[in-house]
Order: sequence, then C-alpha cells, then structure tokens
Amino acid sequence: MIDVTLENFEAEVIAASMEIPVLVDFWAPWCGPCKVIGPLLEKLEADYAGRFKLVKIDSDQEQQLAAAFGIRSIPTCILLMNGQPVDGFMGALPEGKLREFLDKHVPPGPAVEEEPELAAEPEPEAGSDAQLEKLQHAVATDPANDDARFDYVKALLLAGRADDAQRAFAPLADKAAGVRRFESLQRVIEAMTFAAGQPSQALADFDARIAANRRDFDARFGRAQLLAARRQWTAAMDELLEILMRDKSWNDELARKTTIAILDVIEPPKPKVADGQIPPDDPTVATYRRRLSSVVLS
Repeated sequence: MIDVTLENFEAEVIAASMEIPVLVDFWAPWCGPCKVIGPLLEKLEADYAGRFKLVKIDSDQEQQLAAAFGIRSIPTCILLMNGQPVDGFMGALPEGKLREFLDKHVPPGPAVEEEPELAAEPEPEAGSDAQLEKLQHAVATDPANDDARFDYVKALLLAGRADDAQRAFAPLADKAAGVRRFESLQRVIEAMTFAAGQPSQALADFDARIAANRRDFDARFGRAQLLAARRQWTAAMDELLEILMRDKSWNDELARKTTIAILDVIEPPKPKVADGQIPPDDPTVATYRRRLSSVVLS
C-alpha cells in the first residue's frame, strides 16, 4: 500500500496502471467507514499477491486529486487500467463483495491443484420417495426447524400430496401472515383444498364462464386453482396473469400474491457453484418472474 500525493501520482498511479490494475482508495482520517475498508483492502492486496496495486489518497490533503476524480463521498475506490479509470465503488463493502469487484478486472492467479475430495453422497431426486423420506426425517429429528419443515411441505406439494402437506404445515400456520414463504405454502395448500371440493366438470364450467365473460375473475381464479392442484403450474400462472393484465388490484391483489406463491413453491434449490459465482436461476421461474414484473409495472 502506497500513500499518493500530487507529486507522485503520475508515477505511482498512471504509469503503474500501464502494467497492472491500480486501485485508488480515497479516504480521510476522520472517516469511520474508511477505517473499516482500509485494512480489508490491504489484506486483499496481500492475498492477490501482486495482481493489483493498492494506493491511498487522503482526500482532505489532496483536494485537487479528489476533485479530478469527482469524489463526493468517502470511502470511494477507483480502479485504473492503462492510465484510465475503468470501474469503482463507494462505501465500505464487505470482503466478499470486494473480491467480486476485483475478480472482474484483475488477471487470474496461478492455478492451484486441489486435493481430491471424497465423493459426496448424491442428493435424492426432487419429488422422489427418497427425498420425501429424507425431509420427513429432518422434520422428525428437529420439529422446531422451520427451514426443514418448509422444504418438506414444499416437496409434498410438488408431489401432489395435499393432505400430507396440510398436516405437516400446521405448526407453521400461525407464522404464515408474517413470513412470505410460509404464506406461499398456505396459498398453494388452499388452492389444492379448493380443488378437492369441486365437481369433476369444474374446469369445463369455469371455461364456459370465461368464454361468456372474459372479466369473470372469480372463474379465472378458480380455474387457476384447479390447474395448480393438478400441478400444471405454468398454466395456472398464465391464468393468473390474465387477471392481472385486466385488473391488477382485483380481490386485494390475489392474483399477484398467488403467482408469487406458486413461484416460491416450484423454485428448485440453487445449484452449488464456485466461490464468487452467482448460481443460475431456474429458466421457468425466471421467465415468469419477468412476466409478473412486466404486467405489474405496466
């Protein structure tokens, strides 16, 4: 780490950035967040072993340099490459975010040969009896573990076992009003309960009502519930979006809330990825989240 002034700026920053990325940390002695991020940046400079250079500029003492970079608040960090600013950020970011920022620009480090790991036991296939048995065991072992219970109820719904899901959900019922993911389970359970009480020709009846009046939102919502109960998730959301396109606020935004509930239930667990990478979204869930946002914001 080097303290830079107007006198050595050209050599320590501009010229140096022609060889490696140079991260300029604008700070001041009185700045509390600066005292947090400063040691992190110095640690990262050591960890990255020469793949970038860290310099510090006291914005109070070097006001001309601060003005040249348009510094309005501190800490502010600017990354220079080939003599030009290419990126930057403000505020005391946590170490993980700092690494994400640096990894976008600094050259990769030498490959490290990792020791072979013992093969992990494969996860049971989603919706399989083995998965349900594993989740049921987790709940039985720790009944107060809401995360395990959420996963178990969700798996039961995806397997179409509505009655079992309702029983397993009971300990979460009182929390549903304040926790979105629990409320989502409750809404899908309610849809399946509704469908169980309908006559066999209910879907045809709803279709006839919608054909007669495309703004019969009760019929459209009933149809969506039947489709969800049959685990025809995308068809159910298509019907809910039809309601939203015509009346976003119908029945206290019930169509929007139910669409979110279905998305929460059908979204698979994020796959494991390497550190610093963002796991990909499920294509179906991502598509319907975009469609929902587009309709709601239009």
